[in-house]
Amino acid sequence: MSDELQLQQDAITTVREFFAALELRAVGEALELLDPDIVWKNTSLPDVRGIRRVGGVLRGLDRPMFGFRVDMHHIAGNGDIVLTDRTDYLRFGPVEIGFWVTGTFELRDGRIVLWHDHFSWENFIRGAAVGLFRAAFARR
Repeated sequence: MSDELQLQQDAITTVREFFAALELRAVGEALELLDPDIVWKNTSLPDVRGIRRVGGVLRGLDRPMFGFRVDMHHIAGNGDIVLTDRTDYLRFGPVEIGFWVTGTFELRDGRIVLWHDHFSWENFIRGAAVGLFRAAFARR
């Protein structure tokens, strides 16, 4: 395997491991995959800069009433750049919101230095409505 192909596979593996750690609520493990100068960007939301701040947001979601999971539809890499096409699911108590996300990850020295997610607020609101409906009418 060429060095470039190995670098690409390593970058994809790092991103997959990052999401796996988040799903397992292993925030410490997820943070180990981030560069200290990480920048986390989300569509129309303020950037979160630095591992301390990103860690604070992720730890804030690490409560029994919250949950996160992801369905990875596609993942592709080119050197230290990884693109994802996925559905993210955020759970707030009994309400789970599923919404489409594309992400761009840039890695430096094997760690994620940029996490840039793009999503549609319309799709998020639709997912929230579906989640509320399912929670309200779930069989008990």
